[in-house]
Amino acid sequence: MANDQVDMTPAKEDIKMTADDAVSSAEGQVHTAYDCMPQSLVGLSDNEREQLNKKLVRKLDYAILPIVGVLYILNYIDRQNLGAAKLQGITTDLKITTTQFATAVSILFVGYLPFQIPSNLLITKISRPGMYICVAVAIWGSISAATAAVNTYSQLLGVRVILGVVEAVFFPGAVYYLSAWYTKRELGKRFSALYIAQQVGNAFGGLFAAAVLQLNGHRGIAGWRWLFIIEGSATVFIGVICAFFMPEFPHNSRMLSPSERDLAVWRIESEAGAAEGSEEGTVLNGFIKALSDPKLLLMIFCNMLSQAQGSIANYFPTLVDSLGYNSTISLLLTAPPYILAGIVYYCLMFYSDRKNTVYIPIVTLICIAIVMYIIPLTTTNVGARYFSIMILPFASVGPQLLLYKTINLHLARPVSKRAVASALVNAIGGTSNIWASYLYYQGPHFYAAFGTLMGCAVLFIATITFYRWLVLRDNKFMDSGDEQLIAKAMKRGVTEEMIQLNWRYEMY
Repeated sequence: MANDQVDMTPAKEDIKMTADDAVSSAEGQVHTAYDCMPQSLVGLSDNEREQLNKKLVRKLDYAILPIVGVLYILNYIDRQNLGAAKLQGITTDLKITTTQFATAVSILFVGYLPFQIPSNLLITKISRPGMYICVAVAIWGSISAATAAVNTYSQLLGVRVILGVVEAVFFPGAVYYLSAWYTKRELGKRFSALYIAQQVGNAFGGLFAAAVLQLNGHRGIAGWRWLFIIEGSATVFIGVICAFFMPEFPHNSRMLSPSERDLAVWRIESEAGAAEGSEEGTVLNGFIKALSDPKLLLMIFCNMLSQAQGSIANYFPTLVDSLGYNSTISLLLTAPPYILAGIVYYCLMFYSDRKNTVYIPIVTLICIAIVMYIIPLTTTNVGARYFSIMILPFASVGPQLLLYKTINLHLARPVSKRAVASALVNAIGGTSNIWASYLYYQGPHFYAAFGTLMGCAVLFIATITFYRWLVLRDNKFMDSGDEQLIAKAMKRGVTEEMIQLNWRYEMY
């Protein structure tokens, strides 16, 4: 705990939400089931604690979300700008084939995927995670800008591998970082904020690329080189600025008052049933616990299937270009689908938080995606194809938001296990981006791509349904009162503290 003086008496009733709370009906609620409330909070009335909690959540939203959101926009722009560069002539200038370009896209993940796990283990041991993330931002911005200097295919591959290594810090680190600040009923919309930022990055990236294209030939520099120079330089500058403002962890945050800091730590601990700021346990122990949990293996497989569908983002400008417009119009047409996706993500997570559900939204989105895959397979009508392009970004990528929400709630303890789980799901699941990059050929129908993604979607539904059956069965075991059945549930990641707190798997 962040505060050594605690009240060992049973906690009082939960603090209830008021009608004027602008977020979901359950968000901001402080659960007092944990029996170690800090002394600084015991002396407050229920109403005073409620007001303090609302003030805290508001402060976190103002201090954390804008910074993380901006950095994620930069992360996604720098990772995806190769697709825009293709429309601006990089394949012609470097004399690379379609297959070689696919390799250049996918090889980023050779560096990106394996380094997520050690990075996420490291971030749990660093007292200034914000500084760690921002330093990585500045470094990858420099590498992205350096892409403008490549003159050969092999140089492009080398830069992309190094870029992937450094960018591995951000996404799993940001997911873990947010889970250290927000409760389970608050996480959904905060994760959606990340993905909304991603869509803003995609939309802005296309518009920005179209504008930069106008610099083609200026000072003798090709348009695609200007794209990397400008975007990379902006990333370095913003990363350095954000390093001075990004908060630490709740238990050592300097932006909070002592009572706010106690509340920030306690509300996470009371929900998870263990000390967030001082939990003991080795990194190796957390790694072993993560790998021994069958739920993690299922989440990894689900994310592999979901990431395969999300590979559309890597080739989105190519899909839009298949409609037959020139490169500038194609880049402009990439923006509306991502704007729509950002709106849908917020509504999706608002619904998920309010109803405390993820299974039905996941299955619904997958079914919508299947229909959208069929359209480009069966018609060349421009209107119908662009309609599917409008829908696919949120339908194919949306389930990932709900998967990450599941991971951080169902695989929460110990802290090192949660960090490893987030990194493993994103790292191993992300391997789909490597092989999926080779599917996008033979436009405008892209038979290999959409046929494969349809198969992944069907398998995704079957796997997530089996996961639902598994966690509901464990809930029944914990409800039974039978020690043998409870022991079976504990073999799959449930701790003794969770049992004592009457903890259950939710959202399914």
